[in-house]
Amino acid sequence: MKLRLHQFLSKCGAFSSKEEVKQAIWSGDVTVNGKVTKNIAFEFNPAKRSVMYQGTELFLPQTNVYFLLNKPVGCICSRLNSHERELNKQSVYELFRNNVSTTVYESLVTVGRLDEETTGFLLVTSDGKLVNRITKPEKKINKTYRVDCYEPVSSSQLDSLREGVEVVVKDHGTTETYRTLPAIVELENDNCAIVTISEGKKRQIRRMLTSVGNEVKHLHRLSTEDMLLSQYNLQPGQYCSITIEEINRLIFHC
Repeated sequence: MKLRLHQFLSKCGAFSSKEEVKQAIWSGDVTVNGKVTKNIAFEFNPAKRSVMYQGTELFLPQTNVYFLLNKPVGCICSRLNSHERELNKQSVYELFRNNVSTTVYESLVTVGRLDEETTGFLLVTSDGKLVNRITKPEKKINKTYRVDCYEPVSSSQLDSLREGVEVVVKDHGTTETYRTLPAIVELENDNCAIVTISEGKKRQIRRMLTSVGNEVKHLHRLSTEDMLLSQYNLQPGQYCSITIEEINRLIFHC
């Protein structure tokens, strides 16, 4: 969404009158992406360009939005690039495109990522601080998954997962090895485990099962801390608005 420069400055709350806005622009005190802009009618997209007034960055006032999505299978958690569009990839962001304003759509980020074939609980928000609060490893936020496996989960595999396992990642010619923290694991049936971890490394659950000699058939995230997807009655691909108060109460216990 494009705005004229004088409209942006009037909305940002830094000036007390339209005359003050005009004087700030004409005096050369306003820059857009580092360039002095003296044209009050200059049009730009505030989501893509930075506006500074006398060295201080200005922003439009924004109330953050919070959504809980039941992520469907076959969607990636990033915005589509041209190559992905050619491959007919689907993105979770496209689920929001025609249902929220352009400004909100452009500000949305996922709280962590689920791989293309993983389904279930996914927070989507405009609040970048929330992303850090949940995804930083030192926060130790618990995420719980239903893990359907090709083979029965043996008692020795359960013990290994509960103790922590060594994971080897080979990617683009490099090899990384790390040991997972102990997981909470309970069997739902012979081939299905409910697994809770406080880490969030790339494809971690899948790699944990591979490391103990099993393979994941389907992976579904059930919850983050005490926020359970099942309590929101969402079909795959559906989402609902939630509040920061809900998030604080159920995830951060405050």
